[in-house]
Amino acid sequence: MGSQRRDRVVLATAVWAVLVSQVLLYPGIADLVVALGAEGDPSGVGIASLDAGMYFLVAEFAAFVLFAPVWGALSDSLGKRVPLVVVGALGGAAAYLTLALGPSLGVSFPVALAIRAVGGAFTIGAFSLAISMLSDLSGGHGRNMGAAGIAIGLGAALGSVVGGQLTVVDPLAPVVAAAGVLVVVAVLLATVTDRAQEADDGDADVGSALAKLTDRPALLVPFAFGFIDRMTAGFFALVGVYYFRVTFGLDAAGAGLLLAAFFLPFALFQYPAGIVSDRVGRFLPVVVGSLCYGVTIVAVVFAPTPLLAAGVMVLVGVAGALVAPATMALVTDVVAPDERGAALGAFNVFGSLGFLTGFLLGGFATELAGFLPAFLLVGGAEMAIALVAARAVKRLSARTVVGDSVSTPTGDD
Repeated sequence: MGSQRRDRVVLATAVWAVLVSQVLLYPGIADLVVALGAEGDPSGVGIASLDAGMYFLVAEFAAFVLFAPVWGALSDSLGKRVPLVVVGALGGAAAYLTLALGPSLGVSFPVALAIRAVGGAFTIGAFSLAISMLSDLSGGHGRNMGAAGIAIGLGAALGSVVGGQLTVVDPLAPVVAAAGVLVVVAVLLATVTDRAQEADDGDADVGSALAKLTDRPALLVPFAFGFIDRMTAGFFALVGVYYFRVTFGLDAAGAGLLLAAFFLPFALFQYPAGIVSDRVGRFLPVVVGSLCYGVTIVAVVFAPTPLLAAGVMVLVGVAGALVAPATMALVTDVVAPDERGAALGAFNVFGSLGFLTGFLLGGFATELAGFLPAFLLVGGAEMAIALVAARAVKRLSARTVVGDSVSTPTGDD
């Protein structure tokens, strides 16, 4: 049991660090893309560089979509996750270092985008498999996914604050820092006990990972929520940063603080929210939490000052914390232990597609119609999924036994 507790802490720390490395780049994204050769406003606050920032973020998450199920299916087939997760972290670190050296080597912005995509293919291995390793632990799926959630939120909170401060010093400083963080992640993950269970069929291709959708259509429910939830996160990572900087005249450090106002409560409430979902079921956290989350997202755009906007962002974080661990726990409720790597990999595929949609939908909606319609569109989508899928979540929650003994819904659910 002591080893389980120790590994839970180490794995949560690794997930936290991966998010730190990722979010370090977000507050200064407008400055960074210009430093990497994109055309745009050198001040980093003009809407002219929104497209470049969008492409930079999309490059990474497109790789996430393609490679998340590959890492998960391969780990299930081999019955091993530790060697793969270490390779993912080290590969991501190497890509960040290459990106940081790009301007001095005369690398063009399109090449920088390609490097960003390669880094994403490795980094998603570290992130997705670390979460899969948490799901391999006993203690309740809600508890374990809550540990992942609090790590994600705290990592994003620290990354947004530190990344904004580093950007003020040098736009490339967050990239170098991200590489160093991922090296530490690799060292940490190498010390964890491997508890993966080898799949019976030994099939490790992408098709077998996504075939879980055919075998267990109940997975579509948490996948749909994961898609919409990550879409809102992608929206804030791009459009939210530009909104705060353009509307309130903030620099990257100020925008990072406003992002942290969301991520800190999002982190702190996830672990207790995950435990609560183990006790009361997934329905209330997922459905009611999503409704509250959508309302608070829309409320952000009506805040007239940075201080009030920070207060609303705190409420957004609390509402989001109700949803995230219960949604991931639904995934692990539905599948067998030897399918968790592939199932969570597929969940991350939908999540990464959500991020991509948030970048693209948010970016295009803002350019075509402005900030207010964009916020209404994204917040409305979160409320809509809660209403449309409420019955399905209630049915899954009713069939799920809380604690370590979890019933597995059949393919007919």
